[in-house]
Amino acid sequence: MTRITLEQVVANVRDLPTLPLIVTELIATFDQADVSTSELAAKVSKDQALTAKTLRLANSSFYGLQCKVRTIEQAIAVLGFDSVRALVTSAGIIGAFGGAGAAGFDFAKFWRHAVGTALCAKSLARLTGRNQEFAFVSGLLHDIGRLVLVTICPKEYDEAIAYRAAHDCEMMAAEREVLSIDHAVVGRALAEHWKFPELIRRAIANHHAPAGQDLGDIASVVHVADAIVHALDLAGQDDERVPAVVQGAWDSLRIDAAGLRRVFADTESEFDNACQILIASH
Repeated sequence: MTRITLEQVVANVRDLPTLPLIVTELIATFDQADVSTSELAAKVSKDQALTAKTLRLANSSFYGLQCKVRTIEQAIAVLGFDSVRALVTSAGIIGAFGGAGAAGFDFAKFWRHAVGTALCAKSLARLTGRNQEFAFVSGLLHDIGRLVLVTICPKEYDEAIAYRAAHDCEMMAAEREVLSIDHAVVGRALAEHWKFPELIRRAIANHHAPAGQDLGDIASVVHVADAIVHALDLAGQDDERVPAVVQGAWDSLRIDAAGLRRVFADTESEFDNACQILIASH
């Protein structure tokens, strides 16, 4: 076993890719009630790549707009600041992480699963009356701790990948066995470093086993979305495993069969388009 402590992870977080300044500023607004949307829109517009991705997503069928939006200001006016903030934040984080890391880690498939979970979590949140944008961002980042481990200890993470294959177990169990730490704990540490609100931190930390205050909240939404996207095999993994769903988390969302079919349809219909926009360069 190679013991990786949380203190070592935190110490190496500063070596991770730097987020665009506008993304850092947007993250800081998640817990703010009074935000100057015009000022932030002007800053986003200066980043042409982020603006282009955001507008392509805003104009995709996922939002069902009747007219095309051509500027960030128009997108905010039509979709609302929260939706645009979630899109810009997501695009910025994906763009910041390149493809260097453990040899056995597939970045493209990682992000495909992340995007699928984000879409599914947003659809579930819409169905169940939860915050859709928090669900989208939490779904996208639920496995972000894996990227941290792949980046700061690639050799050891390759050993964890090999252990998982040899023992046919969940990746989380392999991480704990080989590294003595798992991606959920590491993901929360990164979310704290990036200063995301507590609700998103909890969703990342507890997406495998929501309990207590997480029941019926974003962590439960992401937990169920993660399982659904694994079941749909949207990432195209050769050794796909569907994680067990915590009964209490499932029950807390009160989803009926018709609603679940709608979530499946929404997620699958928008998946390829969202991947083409968000992760084309990975």
